[in-house]
Amino acid sequence: VPAERVSLRCCSTRVSLEDVNRPVIDRIIRVDHAGEYGANRIYAGQMAVLGRSSVGPVIQQMWNQEKDHLKKFNELMVAYRVRPTVLLPFWNVAGFVLGAGSALLGKKGAMACTVAVEESISDHYNSQIRTLMEEDPEKYKELLQVIKQFRDDEREHHDIGLEHDAEAAPAYSVLKTAIQLGCKAAIFLSERI
Repeated sequence: VPAERVSLRCCSTRVSLEDVNRPVIDRIIRVDHAGEYGANRIYAGQMAVLGRSSVGPVIQQMWNQEKDHLKKFNELMVAYRVRPTVLLPFWNVAGFVLGAGSALLGKKGAMACTVAVEESISDHYNSQIRTLMEEDPEKYKELLQVIKQFRDDEREHHDIGLEHDAEAAPAYSVLKTAIQLGCKAAIFLSERI
């Protein structure tokens, strides 16, 4: 892990649960865990279809980062004692189908999916950063670092998608809008259920 990246080790020994705003933290960690879980399933679906193509290594590289993100949120769920969303079995199937389905449109379709999802997630992370900054930036310092780093990774994935011709996908704007509406619905539901 480069020096500027956030450590992905477990932080359970340093979390003081009495001092946190439980509803806010529960919602943030639950939805971020669900989002990273879903992203892993999307990339798994894309790799199932395009893994042996010329874009396979690019997808694998992004998927490896998402695996690290999911591992960290698994640790944070334990450290903060947050239950996962009950929708994980649904996100398991929906994420894989979205990834494989977009990949069936070819490299450009897969990259259009990546752009749509990663833009939605980075915008969502920005909203969470604002919330935590308003709450208490010092109290949530480590969580803020994690979310900022992951937001930056998602923006990088977004840019990789654009560099690999996402905007040339068939019906790009319609595809992007539909996927982003799905992301908003998934965020809304995963925060609450």
